[in-house]
Amino acid sequence: MKVKYTAAWVGLTAAALVAATGCSSDPVRDTAQKAAEVADSSEKIKAALTRATDRTEQLGSAEVRMTTDIGTGTPVAMDGTYSWGDGYAFDVRMDTAAAQMQQLQDAPTMRVLFVDGAYYYDVDPQATGPLAGKEWMKVDSSAVFGEQGSQALSGSNGSPSASMKGLKYAKDVEDLGSETVNGKTATHYRAVVDQERMGSLKDAFGGLTDSGATSITMDVWVDAEDLPVRMVQEFGAMKVSMDFAEFGRTVVVKAPPAAQTGDLTEALEEAGAAG
Repeated sequence: MKVKYTAAWVGLTAAALVAATGCSSDPVRDTAQKAAEVADSSEKIKAALTRATDRTEQLGSAEVRMTTDIGTGTPVAMDGTYSWGDGYAFDVRMDTAAAQMQQLQDAPTMRVLFVDGAYYYDVDPQATGPLAGKEWMKVDSSAVFGEQGSQALSGSNGSPSASMKGLKYAKDVEDLGSETVNGKTATHYRAVVDQERMGSLKDAFGGLTDSGATSITMDVWVDAEDLPVRMVQEFGAMKVSMDFAEFGRTVVVKAPPAAQTGDLTEALEEAGAAG
């Protein structure tokens, strides 16, 4: 009987050793396998983001609700048409008080256009000065961003489409799973883009250096049609959020009649130089 028990013990021990040997970990093999899995996941995420970028670029326009928070006051929301198919342009409405434009517009919201590198603000006609009897105030983007920043915003740069293009410069990308955004099921991706990888857009983000930010974190929610539903960009104290709808079904953005427009570009540039 003792022999049987001894034989059984030897057999069980041998089986356990074989099983343990088969399951033992090889650090080098496990590390290589994990690295391969991470690389494969990263490539799949980048492929998904590339498809979303291409689709966004192809459709050329969208209805967008954009909110910009620079961390120093009330966030400014702009809601309307953004176009990038034939140069960057938008036609939006924004909160007058949040934009600190109450001196020029009595209405709670004001219309703002961006066409051919210039901003147009729908203001109340003034009694005197360059806006006397004018319904629109024009400011060239060079007075706001400088010459380099203005050039960086030329073409479709600076548009929601350009933000999507910036994803290809991401150093780190993650798939954070499925979420419901604005009633749509979408996959949440997160990408970290270093400042030096922003390509031609880096001049437009020149303030990053001053703020101490060295990267942009971009969260993008992409639906089943390979289109962004929402994008959130954070750099330094600034946060820009965009919700997308109606891709490719917007009207063409046009500048207002010159006769109804007063140009304050030169006055603002002189004021900036004096400051």
